[in-house]
Amino acid sequence: MPLDLVTIPCLKDNYAFLIHDANSGATAVIDVPDAAPVLAALETRGWQLSDILITHHHDDHIAGVDALRAATGAKVWGAKADAHRLPRLDHALTEGDTVTIGAHGGTVFDVSGHTVGHIAFHFPGSGLVFTADSLMAAGCGRLFEGSPDVMWASLSKLAALPPETLVCSGHEYTLSNICFALSLEPDNPALISRFKRVTAAREDVRPTVPSTLSEELATNPFLRAAFPELKAAVGMAGASDAEVFTEIRKRKDRF
Repeated sequence: MPLDLVTIPCLKDNYAFLIHDANSGATAVIDVPDAAPVLAALETRGWQLSDILITHHHDDHIAGVDALRAATGAKVWGAKADAHRLPRLDHALTEGDTVTIGAHGGTVFDVSGHTVGHIAFHFPGSGLVFTADSLMAAGCGRLFEGSPDVMWASLSKLAALPPETLVCSGHEYTLSNICFALSLEPDNPALISRFKRVTAAREDVRPTVPSTLSEELATNPFLRAAFPELKAAVGMAGASDAEVFTEIRKRKDRF
């Protein structure tokens, strides 16, 4: 039985995620922008939090960790490389390590670029990957610390996951990201269709996260830097994938 998934809106446009193993009762949260909505979601479902998984050190992803740990006694997992600027870790992680939630194992990916030490959590048995501000819905995070080459390598790892994987990213930026993507590929039918669906969802104040990896490969310009049609659209048909990604990132930063 796959993990249960709950998407929790936090702050202005952040998301936290609960995953729950119904057999064991083990429950984890991925990132804690604010403890209160996470505690409310746990109480509504009668779940006891066992683990807190942190993707990176930015305050809008960790501000509620200490309060949530104090309220629940949950153990905290995060990147060893980022430990000096994270809340106190019970488990320090490196790429390839396994996080166990009940009977479910999740693999740790180093997805540096947005920050150095950013990690993602992939639970293959449930078809879930938690990417925070690395791979985002129709976009990717700004490069505050890593280089474009590093970020492209990180995104390439995620792009190689099974296409049916649900990408659980950290913010409700989808509509603005799609508007940028349309400036590059205005005739992309998958992108036009996604724009309509996302617009309708936001009008109803519904989350547009998570998304499927297949949808990201069809519409996310940062994953499509290797695609000939995207290279042609930005006038870089003969360029390397990393060079095209770098150009797209520059255009997005000016958008």
